[in-house]
Amino acid sequence: MNFKNRLANEKSPYLLQHAENPVDWYPWGEEAFEKARRENKPVFLSIGYSTCHWCHVMAHESFEDPEVARLLNEGFVSIKVDREERPDIDAVYMAVCQALTGSGGWPLSVFLTPEKKPFFAGTYFPKKSRYGHIGMLDLLPKIREIWLAQKEKVSETAEEITEYLKKMHKPQEDTSFIEFNEAIFEKAYLDLKESFDSVFGGFGWAPKFPLPFNILFLLRYWRRTKEPHALFMAEKTLEAMRFGGIFDQLGFGFHRYSVDQEWLVPHFEKMLYDQALLATRPDT
Repeated sequence: MNFKNRLANEKSPYLLQHAENPVDWYPWGEEAFEKARRENKPVFLSIGYSTCHWCHVMAHESFEDPEVARLLNEGFVSIKVDREERPDIDAVYMAVCQALTGSGGWPLSVFLTPEKKPFFAGTYFPKKSRYGHIGMLDLLPKIREIWLAQKEKVSETAEEITEYLKKMHKPQEDTSFIEFNEAIFEKAYLDLKESFDSVFGGFGWAPKFPLPFNILFLLRYWRRTKEPHALFMAEKTLEAMRFGGIFDQLGFGFHRYSVDQEWLVPHFEKMLYDQALLATRPDT
């Protein structure tokens, strides 16, 4: 009979996919945090969803691995969350990851105090450290060591992060009216121009996302100002997307993003909202 952890009693398909992991997973709930308080352990929170490619990679590399599972079970209380089942939890801790690292994504990996306050966050971590990225086998002992030796400092850091996020998400006194003017449109255009990849199209470096709102803005800006470079950026990007690997030659539509700068290798995941946004056209 295969070992099954507490996730075997859940309804989420994503959580059930992890029910036979050697990791002693808990679903989100007070039981897990009470155990963390009682045993003086930090919480490892992993958030993902069933069609997430890198979630499956991390599960296979680390959560199915006895060595990683031993480190998690001995030093942490591990919680698994389905972001499609609990978008509220995902939204809170994704904001943490973005604030701490400047980016986000899934799987989302966050280390918390037993009071649910975060002190370290990231996304995908490989099993072993490579290419400058720390792996779970090195990260988990380091986090555990810092927790035991500097728990007060960790708690202070978690409190600071929590207060910062509260301030960042505090509603402004008056957000009922924002005056848009030519300066705002010009700044948006110049920001896109600065990040534009004139060789391969798109904006920024790898990974590259379709970003349909950028295209729509550039087309509207060109129609409004007749600035030829705005049209060039839009057309260059659309051509690179259509003739690159991000376009699904068999099923049509576009994959989530390109893992490289040249739009050659797609991340094999297609999102319905991406297709809807990419089908939008500027107002006539």
